[in-house]
Amino acid sequence: MLVLLVGAGAFGAWTAWGGRRKVEQPRPIAAAPVEPKAIAPRNQSPALAPLIAVRRPLAHGPSLAGRAGILVEAATGTVVWTKHPHLRLPIASTTKIMTATLALERLQPHTVVTIDPSVPRVAPFREGLRAGERIEAWKLFYGLLLYSGNDDALALAIASAGSRPAFVKLMNAKAKELGLHDSHFRSPSGVIDADNYSSAWDMAALARYAMRNPRFRAVVRTRVKRVPWAAPTYGKVYVNKNHLIGAYPGADGIKTGWTTKASHCLIASATRHGIRLIAVVLGSPDSYADAKRLLDYGFSTRG
Repeated sequence: MLVLLVGAGAFGAWTAWGGRRKVEQPRPIAAAPVEPKAIAPRNQSPALAPLIAVRRPLAHGPSLAGRAGILVEAATGTVVWTKHPHLRLPIASTTKIMTATLALERLQPHTVVTIDPSVPRVAPFREGLRAGERIEAWKLFYGLLLYSGNDDALALAIASAGSRPAFVKLMNAKAKELGLHDSHFRSPSGVIDADNYSSAWDMAALARYAMRNPRFRAVVRTRVKRVPWAAPTYGKVYVNKNHLIGAYPGADGIKTGWTTKASHCLIASATRHGIRLIAVVLGSPDSYADAKRLLDYGFSTRG
């Protein structure tokens, strides 16, 4: 029997992980030329390298319907374009990028996670984990990042830190370590708690950090993933909610988000000719159209 979930490619990428790899610390993203005085000092942190200079001045950029956005060259942190980059906004399920980042650094792919009794009760969006189930961590990561299950987020949080409050403390400690000065986390899922917010700038920096982890990249670039579950005859099929995967040339991540308060959010990544761009769109009526405009503009300026 197959259980079809909306939310998912290559099991081999996970089984080949082996031991824990050290994740390289990213350099903070560069200041946008339109706001040098407001932006330049922001992401300086002892844990991170100095800011990167913007490669070329920006006179014009694409039109963005969202409340805030940013376009960044992933390898160097060069900012290509911004709109209200430090505006603090709700970020919905894009919060799960931080959850995945921490859990990947604390759990091995084949770590067996026993589902805590509180996990099935998490609301509102869940894939149906059952209390007492014993599930390998790699399966939960596909549920987290492709299906966007809030129960997957809580299960990984408890497995990583022992409790939800302890994990939230780790989230905010990591934000401080990475120099995310516009961010505050209250939930592993990001969709049911007030006072859970970030900015386009911070989400771009977090996405750069997350995408340096090959395990994270292996999941978010996946379009469809078939996962064996309780028995060989029972499995789940996750289909990636990021509709850019398989539709936009070069798209290889990262995470969608939506709530009534946050509207549509999208952290998108695409790679062409060896150049990866990260586009962040927050509070948009059409996050896909906004992200495509940003990426198209970015690739046109990289030629």
